[in-house]
Amino acid sequence: MNIYKLEYEQHIPASQDECWQFFSDAKNLERITPPDMNFEIKSDLPAAIYPGQIIVYKIGLFPGISTTWVTEITQVNEGKYFIDEQRFGPYKLWHHQHHFIPSTNGMLVRDIVHYSIPFGLLGKIAHWLYISKKLGKIFNYRREILTEIFDEGQLKRKTITT
Repeated sequence: MNIYKLEYEQHIPASQDECWQFFSDAKNLERITPPDMNFEIKSDLPAAIYPGQIIVYKIGLFPGISTTWVTEITQVNEGKYFIDEQRFGPYKLWHHQHHFIPSTNGMLVRDIVHYSIPFGLLGKIAHWLYISKKLGKIFNYRREILTEIFDEGQLKRKTITT
């Protein structure tokens, strides 16, 4: 089984509390996911995330083909990190760490994803031809949208002092 690793970082000009409030609210996933994925949250969401929380989504894999994706929030250290893991969905393994690290004039948001594709050799080929590129596009889209939201003031921000 091949386990792949993605690591993305982005500086966000916001406070730790603002970052935490935004990223720990699963409703914001729809905002930062490319529209062509037809991403839709199907479960009711509580006010705050917690370990053991199950979230059900509908996502588009390919044009015209969608699936249900079920993740569990497995760890939460408020303001610092949370981890979600796939329980049912398109991957054989999906382990996604979301870290929030104070930096000059804001926060460094770090995503670390370990994942594996099912279907043996066919999965490896699909990863090489499509999946790795699609994941790159998803995280690049997120970078653009987060820049708009935080850098261009679409999110009310407090003054950050260092």
